[in-house]
Amino acid sequence: MSLPMRPAQIVPLVVATALFMENTDSTVIATALPAIAASLGVDPIALKLALTAYLVSLAIFIPVSGWAADRYGARNVFRAALCVFMAGSLACAAANSLTGFVAARFVQGIGGAMMVPVGRLVILRSVPKSELVGALAYLTIPALIGPILGPPLGGFITTYADWRWIFFINIPIGLAGIVLATVYFGDIREKTRPPLDVAGFLLSGGGLALLMLGFAATGRHLLPDGVSWGCMAGGAVLVGLYLRHAKRTAHPLIRLDLLKHDTFRAAVTGGSLFRIGTGAIPFLLPLMLQIGFGLDPLHSGLITFAAAAGALLIKIVGPRILRAYGFRRVMVVNALVASAFLAANGLFTAQTPHWIIISVLLLGGCVRSLQFTCVNAIAYADLESREMSAATSLASVAQQLSLSLGVSIGALALEGAAAWHGHAGIEARDFSLAFLGVAVISVGAFFVFRRLAPDAGAEVSGQRRVAQAVPRPADGSPQSIVPIGGCRLSDRDDANTKGASLAPVTPQHAPEPGRRSV
Repeated sequence: MSLPMRPAQIVPLVVATALFMENTDSTVIATALPAIAASLGVDPIALKLALTAYLVSLAIFIPVSGWAADRYGARNVFRAALCVFMAGSLACAAANSLTGFVAARFVQGIGGAMMVPVGRLVILRSVPKSELVGALAYLTIPALIGPILGPPLGGFITTYADWRWIFFINIPIGLAGIVLATVYFGDIREKTRPPLDVAGFLLSGGGLALLMLGFAATGRHLLPDGVSWGCMAGGAVLVGLYLRHAKRTAHPLIRLDLLKHDTFRAAVTGGSLFRIGTGAIPFLLPLMLQIGFGLDPLHSGLITFAAAAGALLIKIVGPRILRAYGFRRVMVVNALVASAFLAANGLFTAQTPHWIIISVLLLGGCVRSLQFTCVNAIAYADLESREMSAATSLASVAQQLSLSLGVSIGALALEGAAAWHGHAGIEARDFSLAFLGVAVISVGAFFVFRRLAPDAGAEVSGQRRVAQAVPRPADGSPQSIVPIGGCRLSDRDDANTKGASLAPVTPQHAPEPGRRSV
C-alpha cells in the first residue's frame, strides 16, 4: 500500500503545471525567433520587444498578485491566471504584426504574473521551512521538462509546420492546471489584509513600463532615440515618486523594508546581477546558432535543450550540496563558475563540433540551476510567514526586471559589436563580445554573495548550525545556549507541523554586535 503524498510533494507538482507551461512557451519562442521575425517582416533583434514586453508585464502585475491571492483566494487567482495566459497564447498565434505580437505577449505576461508567484506563495504557506528546499525541487523538476522539450519541439514545429502552432501547446497544459488546482489547492488567503495601494501600483507599474520600454527600444529599432530617452527619463521620475510614496504609506505595494534581511537582500541584489547575465542566453544563443552558424530551427533546438537537461540533473544532488557546504560557499564559487560558462558560449564558431557545444551547455545549465536553487531558497530563510506574500512579490519583480535587462543588454551588446566590427548586419563574430559583456555583469553577483555570513540560511539548507558555548553567569543560573547570530526558535510556529522559524532576540549573553563566535 503506497503512502499518500504530503503537501510538500503534491502542491509543488500542481504549481509545476503553470511553470511547465510558462517555461515551455518561452523556450519555444526563443527557438522560433528568426522564423517569427521573417513572418512578421522585421529584424530578429526587434523581437527583443516581444520578450521584454512579457517580462515587463510580469514586473508590473506581480506586486498585485499577493494582494489578489489574499483578497480572492490563491486557488481562484491561480485558475483565473491560467485562463488569461491561454487567451494571450491564442492572441500570439493570431498576430500578423510586431505590434500585435508584442501586445499579445503583454497579455500573456498578465497571466504569468499571477499564476507562478501565487503558486509559489501557496507552497510557502503550505510547506514547513525545513522541507522548503525539497519542495522547490519538486516544483522545478517537472517544470524543467518544459525547457528540455521546448527547443526541439519548437524547432520541429517551426521547421516542418508553422510557428503559430507552438502557442497551441499551452491550451491542454493550462486546462490540466485548472483541474489540478481545483482538486488539490486549499482556499488559502489571509484573514486580515491591507487595502490595495492603487497609487503605488500606478507609479511603480508606469515607471517600470516606461523604463524598460525606453531601454528595450534603444538602438536602431522601432523608436527614435529621443523617444527612447524620454521614456527612460519619465520612468525614472515615476519610480522616484514611488520610492517617496512607499516611505509615507502604511501598506506600500512593494515593501522595500524587507531588504533589511541580509539573506533576502543578497538574494534580490546578487540574484538580479546573476540573472542579467543568464537572461540573455535564450535570446543570444538561438540567434547565434541560426543566424550566425546557419542551422535550421530544429537542429538549433536539439543543441540548446542541453542547458535545460543540465539544469534538471543538478536538481537531484542540489540539496545534498547545500547541506554539505552551505549557501554562502556554494553561491560564491558558483557565481564565478557559471559566469565563466556564460562567456564560453562566445567562443563557439560554426566549425565547433556540436558535441563540444552540447557539453558546455550541459555543464553550464548545471551550475546555473544550482545557483537559482540557492537564490530562490535563501531569499525566504529569515522571513516570517506574514512577510511571505510581500517578499514573493518583491523578489519576483526583481527577477523579471533582471531577465528583461538581460535580453535588452544582450541585444545592445550585439548591436554594439556589429558597429565595432563595421558592418550593418549581425555576423557570427559579434556574439563573442555580446556573451562576454553579459558574463561580466553576471560576475558582479560574486561580490554580493561573499558578504553573507558563513551560516546564512542554515535552517533552510539543512547544514548543521554550530551552537556557541556561553559562560555560566556569576549568579549560578543555568547556562544558556544561543544559536549563532543571536536567534531562537519562534514560539509562534509549531516546529512539528509548520517548521521552525528563526526570530531575532537579544539574550543577556549573546555575542557583542559586530562579533561572531565559532
